[in-house]
Amino acid sequence: MRGVAMAALLATGALGVAAPAMAQATAAAARFDVPAGALGAGIARLGRQAGVVVTVDPALVRGKTTAGVSGQHGVAAALDQLLAGSGLVAQSDGRGGFRIVLAATSSSAPAVGGEAQEETHLFDPLVVVGALTDVEIDSETLELRQANDLSDLFRHVPSVTVGGSVGIAQKIYVRGLEDSMLNVTVDGAPQRGTLFHHIGRVSIEPELLQTVDVQAGAGEATAGFGAIGGAVRFRTKDADDLLEPGRNFGAVLKAGYFSNDASKFSGTVFGRLFGDIGFVASYVTVDRNDTKDGAGDLIRGTAAQQTLGYLKVGGEIAPGHRLSVSYEQRKEEARFGQRPNWPVTATNPLFPGRGERQTAVLNYGFSLGEALEFEATGYWTRSEFIQNRTDRWGLYGAEIDTFGGDLRGRFRHAGHDVVFGAEYRDDRVVSRYLGDPAVWRPWSWTAVGRFEEKGDVLGLYAQDHWRVNDRLLLSYGVRYDAYDLTQVTYQNGTDSDGFSFNAGLEYDITDELQLSAGYAEAFRGKEIGDAFTLEIRPNRISLAPNLKPETVANYELGLSFKRGGFSASAVYYNMTIDDVIFDQSGSGPPPQASVYYENIGQFKAEGVELRAGYRTGPWSIDGYYNSYDSTIGGHVVEGYEHVGLGTSVGDNWSLVAGYRPTPAFSFEASLVHYDDFNDLEVLQRAVEIKWIDSTRKVDKPGYTVVDLVALWRPFPDERLTLQAAVYNLFDKRYRAHSSVADYTHIPGWEGISGVYEPGRDVRLSVAYRF
Repeated sequence: MRGVAMAALLATGALGVAAPAMAQATAAAARFDVPAGALGAGIARLGRQAGVVVTVDPALVRGKTTAGVSGQHGVAAALDQLLAGSGLVAQSDGRGGFRIVLAATSSSAPAVGGEAQEETHLFDPLVVVGALTDVEIDSETLELRQANDLSDLFRHVPSVTVGGSVGIAQKIYVRGLEDSMLNVTVDGAPQRGTLFHHIGRVSIEPELLQTVDVQAGAGEATAGFGAIGGAVRFRTKDADDLLEPGRNFGAVLKAGYFSNDASKFSGTVFGRLFGDIGFVASYVTVDRNDTKDGAGDLIRGTAAQQTLGYLKVGGEIAPGHRLSVSYEQRKEEARFGQRPNWPVTATNPLFPGRGERQTAVLNYGFSLGEALEFEATGYWTRSEFIQNRTDRWGLYGAEIDTFGGDLRGRFRHAGHDVVFGAEYRDDRVVSRYLGDPAVWRPWSWTAVGRFEEKGDVLGLYAQDHWRVNDRLLLSYGVRYDAYDLTQVTYQNGTDSDGFSFNAGLEYDITDELQLSAGYAEAFRGKEIGDAFTLEIRPNRISLAPNLKPETVANYELGLSFKRGGFSASAVYYNMTIDDVIFDQSGSGPPPQASVYYENIGQFKAEGVELRAGYRTGPWSIDGYYNSYDSTIGGHVVEGYEHVGLGTSVGDNWSLVAGYRPTPAFSFEASLVHYDDFNDLEVLQRAVEIKWIDSTRKVDKPGYTVVDLVALWRPFPDERLTLQAAVYNLFDKRYRAHSSVADYTHIPGWEGISGVYEPGRDVRLSVAYRF
């Protein structure tokens, strides 16, 4: 495996080296202004005002209130006052931070001292026991980096890559698996199905995100449907995230300029309507012209106009009862290439296109006491894409409607923390010709003009986190899923069901060194298909008669070390997917249609991930090294031939250096490097179906990209925020490894390659808070 020997040596060195002896700095008293109200919001405000890490399970504070805290206090004393009467206490996490726990469970834990390691954000963790590769991106990081698309969001997340420089064409890959193999949610609403295999499945506006959670690899039973390659959870902001201490209303106006070549404007209002009920309303617009690559060449088909409208209302409606409702609508209009994730040459036409996503979410939670709580989530999402192929069949459109819900309970007793529940999801995909039949019928196999598939999934799950003692945490769970797919137009279908299990542990070898191990399974049956390929030739079938479900086994083993301001971790992971369901290129013998879903073999991903970081005073530095191999049937996975499944990338590493002398100023310099990944053997399927006489080789050249970002609030009231960033500082011309490789040197494949990434982009923005 590429780089494994080197990575193992680095891991041994990183974990075996003795960190410099450091006395923890005692946190000086700070001035706090946390008003009475919801306890969860109070903890968040205290963490921001003190600048310390506070770990808290949202279920523990749901339905609880606080009398607040004000005046000059040490952090520990302020936490004690904030938590008074709640049945919760703050305790040292043994690594310089704090965690909030039930008072009854804290007797054997270290007592809170007056010391805390300074940090910049409050964690609201997604806990997966035994997994060290999971990542949370917090709101401060999102704001500092001026993230404008998926590539910006995940640029420094190990095991995650984004391909395609065109916004609508960007795809997320986790350990080589495309986002169609992940469970992606926005405020709990799954983003399912594929509208068109040449565009991405995930559309999100970073401006409104509070956190992004990434779970790499199959995880726990609570991960949701079809989390074959992992899960990505986007959570949007609510009023508590935006309101300043002591204020009930506010607004933020923001304007941004991007030199390569765009502008962005947003307005957000938020407030408390009555009691604990708050609201957020926002509108964002982006106007982007065609960008230029690092050589100064125009990247045609990258211009677009994007708009977003967002409304969220919610809060504590009664003691122990919380309700929230949100609605989001995102649109993107442009003139795209025929296949937006491929380059558009000067002689190629552009076609008008429009993408849209609407999502509505209803969430209700209530508590029956300290030990038992319930939460219900209902959601609806509609995604659409319309393209006008003026050279062929004219206007063609597709839409995916998803609705469903999740009902879960949480029970805590004698060191056990059990989550149990049921969820249901209904998907419907429709594609249709929208123009004059005289135009499209010569291109269609039938006169139907409309094609539909429906699918539904039922899941039952239970997961227990068992705190055996101070040093050992065990996790184990089980999940049952039942899939049912109906091809409405062609009166065909398939169904499957099965169980998946998981187990994990975290063991503190010492107060500084922790061992993690995990095993997780996942199960997925056939889901609704690619909307633009629903139509099939008469007397053909697109589902293999004995189609099997996909099953996953994911193993992880890791060590983590923390001492003072130094932290490091090393993880080995191994994932296999049996009976991968995939539509291969070309047509097989009758009765197979040109689109034919069958089991094509076993996907394997094996790799290592190393992380290290150090913080002292206002300075910080973090880095990672990531190396993995992903194959299907023994062949390297590549984004052209395995579109909808995955791709492969070279070994990569990143360094991020930060400087934050005051809460009002932050600066970050970062570097991302990908090694050359050359001589990839491709076109095995083309040989099999006799399109070509032998396989060929393609290269993915390596690249290094440097970014600089800064944020400054120049006035004491912090109402004005100035930001500056330079992405791709040295104007590097490169094609992201997670984009399609360059096939243009192969006769017959001259037009196939990924789109170059944007060249240098200077971003300036100003925001004013009212």
